[in-house]
Amino acid sequence: MADSRIYWSSQPLMPIGGAQNVQNAQSHRASEANDSRKSSFADALSDASSRVSFSQHAKKRLEDRNLDFSEQDLTRLDSTVERMAEKGARESLIYMNNVALIVSVPNRTVITAMDGESTKENIFTNIDSAAIL
Repeated sequence: MADSRIYWSSQPLMPIGGAQNVQNAQSHRASEANDSRKSSFADALSDASSRVSFSQHAKKRLEDRNLDFSEQDLTRLDSTVERMAEKGARESLIYMNNVALIVSVPNRTVITAMDGESTKENIFTNIDSAAIL
């Protein structure tokens, strides 16, 4: 039976110019890669953490009640949740465009949503803050 392993020489190939040029080039490439990874990861993390997400329950409620938000509405919601977080809010009622949203502020997640008709005669519990937009 033939041996299918591949063996590489332990002696590295060096370009003309010596080992110093190789080390400089490698360290330069590594620092560029780290900088681009850091900034792109930081940007992605910042974008992800600044947008409010919707739980599956909230998505279903919005679908069932034919409720849609424009990009401008989502931006207003994001900034409102950000301001509430700065003030230490945890579970909030946000009333916007005749829609009531219960939001987990630390998680930046809309937990549930209901239209104006559904909110009548309702009592909201376990919230510590409210915003009317």
